[in-house]
Amino acid sequence: QAPTSLLEEPRRPHRRDLAAFAGTSTLHGLAHICRSGQLGVRQALWALAFVASLAFFLYQAARSALFYLEHPHVTTLDEEAAQKMVFPAVTICNINRFRHSALTDADIFHLANMTGLPPKDRDGHKASDLLYPDPDMADIVNRTGHQLDDMLKNCSFNGENCSAENFTVVYTRYGKCYTFNGDRNKARMTRQSGMGNGLEIMLDIQQEEYLPIWRETNETSFEAGIRVQIHSQDEPPYIHQLGFGVSPGFQTFVSCQEQRLTYLPQPWGSCQASLKEEQILPGYESYSIAACRLQCEKEAVLQNCQCRMVHMPGNETICSPNVYIECADHILDTAVEDFQERCICPMPCNLTRYGKEISMVRIPNKGSARYLARKYNRNETYIRENFLVLDIFFEALNYEAIEQKKAYNLAGLLGDIGGQMGLFIGASVLTILEILDYICEVRTSGGIQQVLSSSGETVAEILSSLENRQIPPLTGDFTVSSSPATPTKPCPQNR
Repeated sequence: QAPTSLLEEPRRPHRRDLAAFAGTSTLHGLAHICRSGQLGVRQALWALAFVASLAFFLYQAARSALFYLEHPHVTTLDEEAAQKMVFPAVTICNINRFRHSALTDADIFHLANMTGLPPKDRDGHKASDLLYPDPDMADIVNRTGHQLDDMLKNCSFNGENCSAENFTVVYTRYGKCYTFNGDRNKARMTRQSGMGNGLEIMLDIQQEEYLPIWRETNETSFEAGIRVQIHSQDEPPYIHQLGFGVSPGFQTFVSCQEQRLTYLPQPWGSCQASLKEEQILPGYESYSIAACRLQCEKEAVLQNCQCRMVHMPGNETICSPNVYIECADHILDTAVEDFQERCICPMPCNLTRYGKEISMVRIPNKGSARYLARKYNRNETYIRENFLVLDIFFEALNYEAIEQKKAYNLAGLLGDIGGQMGLFIGASVLTILEILDYICEVRTSGGIQQVLSSSGETVAEILSSLENRQIPPLTGDFTVSSSPATPTKPCPQNR
C-alpha cells in the first residue's frame, strides 16, 4: 500500500467559480467575458455585445408575449363539395293572422282591440250587451289561422309529391305557421342542385279571408302574401325579423348556398358554446340566437305581464287578447329598442345559415290562368291575386366553411422565443438548466464560503498554515516540517 499523508486525503470538491462555469457554459459570449485576471478592452467589448444581444432578445420576447396575450385570430374561407346535403327547414306564414270567416262573435269581441273590428253579434247588439266566456288565445290562433290544407294547392320535393302532412305547425308573431323539414332526426336530403331538385309549392293566400280594416291597430297589415324563412333544423323560426316576403301573382325562385360558420370562444372570440338550460328552447339540442331571443322575450313579458304569448315556449299562462295589446306588444317593442341592454345573446360557436339569391317571374300567363281557374273553380282575377309559386333549391352541392382559427398559439410563442433566444444569445432550454444548476451549487456551498470569507483567509493561506503545524504520524514517530532541509522519515510499509 502506497504511503499517504493527511494532505493527500480525498476532500469534498469545492464549487466552481464564475470563470470556471463560464468556460463550460453553452451560453455564447460568457466565456469571453468571465476570464481570470483584470478586465480588459476585449472583455469589455464582449460584455457590451452580450448585453446588447440580451436586450434585443428580451425586447422581442416581450413583444411575442404581448401579442400572444392579445389572443388574435384569423378567419379562413373554404368551399367544400358534397355528394348529398341536408335540405334546410322552410317556414311559411300567411301575413294575415286571423281568417275573417273563422271568427265567431266572441272572437270578434275579444279581438276588437287587436283587429280593429267593431264588437257586435249577428243581431247587432252593442258591446255592453254582450257576455262571452274568457277567451283562449291559443285556441283562437289555432282555429282562426289559415289552414295549410286550404292554402296548399301543389307540393313536390325532389320531383316527388308532398302534402300538408309533411309540414309541422309552429307559432310565431304571425300566428299559425308551417315548417317543412323541421325535424333534424328525419331531415330530408338532396343529391342534386338546381331548379326542380328542391321544394316547390303552389299556395293560395286566400285574400278574401283577410280582415277588413275599420281602424288601424298594431296588428293591422296592408300587405298580401306570405313570409318565408329558410333556416337550420337546430334553431326555431324567427320569421318576423329574419323572413322575406313572397307576393301573389309571381313564381319566386330562391337559390340557396349553405354556409357553415365556426367561431372561437373566449378569449380568442366571443361565441357561446353552451348556456344554461333555461336559455335553450325545448326540442332544440344546441344553442341558437333565435332560441335565446325567444327565451329572453318570454322572460321580459312574463316579468311584466305575468303571462306569455302563444309563440313563446313554456307552460305558463297565455296572455289574453287585451293583455296582448296593453302589455305584451309594448314590452316586445321596448325589448327591440334596447335589445342590447336587456337581452344579450352571444354568437353560437357553430352556426349554419343560408345565403339566398331571389328572382321572380309573373304568373299565371293567360293560358294557365284559364286552366287554373277551371281546375280550382275560381275566376282568372282570383288566380292572379291569390296564387303564388315558391321554388327553393341549392345552387350547387357544396358549402362554404367559414372558420375562425387561432392566429398565435402557445406552440408559436415558444417557437418564437426559442428562435430569438438562439439567434441573439445562443441559448436553449438546456442552457437555462445549466444556469439553474450553477445557482443551486452556489447556494449549497454558501455556508463554507461565508466562513472562509468572514475569517479573511483564503484556501491557500489555510493550507500553508497546516503545513507549519506538527501532525502526529499515522504509525511510528515522524514530524511534518515546513523546512526543506529536514528530511521526513517515510512511513513504514507492511508487506
